[in-house]
Amino acid sequence: MIVNIARLKGKIVEHGNTQEAVASAIGMDRSTFYRKLKDGGEKFTIGEIHGIVSAVPLSRDEAIDIFFTQQSQ
Repeated sequence: MIVNIARLKGKIVEHGNTQEAVASAIGMDRSTFYRKLKDGGEKFTIGEIHGIVSAVPLSRDEAIDIFFTQQSQ
């Protein structure tokens, strides 16, 4: 799974949220959240992704684009 980290970070800011607040909302330590972002988001679980989608919040289309669209390399 390739996560569009830049788009996710942009949507967090666009919705007036912070990465720290999103991490807290999904019950994750902020350093763990930052590390998973730095690693390309590949280690986010489905449950964590669901929590991020709710916490940011993201629309269904935004979530699919960020978390589930294959990007060409």
